[in-house]
Amino acid sequence: MRNDAPFVLYRIGHFLYVHHLKRTAKLLSWLNRFLFSVWIPSSCEIGKGTRLGYWGLGTIIHSNTSIGRNCLIAQNVTIGRNFGDLKVPVIGNDVYIGAGSVVFGEITIGDNVIIGANSVVNKSIPANCTVVGNPCHIIRENRVEKYYEIDVK
Repeated sequence: MRNDAPFVLYRIGHFLYVHHLKRTAKLLSWLNRFLFSVWIPSSCEIGKGTRLGYWGLGTIIHSNTSIGRNCLIAQNVTIGRNFGDLKVPVIGNDVYIGAGSVVFGEITIGDNVIIGANSVVNKSIPANCTVVGNPCHIIRENRVEKYYEIDVK
């Protein structure tokens, strides 16, 4: 089974959701939950090329979240709403969210951002940054290379 199997179910469910077959779409969301221990509601917006690490094991995405293209979301990531907030995070393109991270609140994550493992992000992050920690802080700005272009040696 391919690593993008949860997104196959999501994409079918999202198609059904957009075409007003919301009950069937919700059924596919629950099937994703049962098969892969991931919650990706059919109502959220996720761009092409976005992937989940380890089939998204333990990952939870809020139903109103918007995620850009070519992102990688590691396992045990939570993306959601803060108490009292009406909106949820908007995540740009080419974003890497490390394992165990929490991204929440009425915030925007810019394009080409790397969020380190176990980080807590509750404030907006500009494009081309690397953030880590709890609470998160920027450790690198104006990064040109994408997370998938970084050569790990």
